Amino acid sequence: MIYPSIDKLLNQVGSKYLLVNIVSARVKEMKDKNYYQMHDNEYQSKKDIGKALEEISKDLIKIKE
Repeated sequence: MIYPSIDKLLNQVGSKYLLVNIVSARVKEMKDKNYYQMHDNEYQSKKDIGKALEEISKDLIKIKE
């Protein structure tokens, strides 16, 4: 099973397109600024895309509408 689940993420974000845009921006920020909101050992994923999805899942990224 993929973590976090796409269903949970879509309940938080609302659309797949918005989710892709948010994750894309967050990954770019992670690479440019080397800033992560959790400690490295708290992430289940090793890749930045997965880490960004985990941050959204744990409500660490707030979405303005």
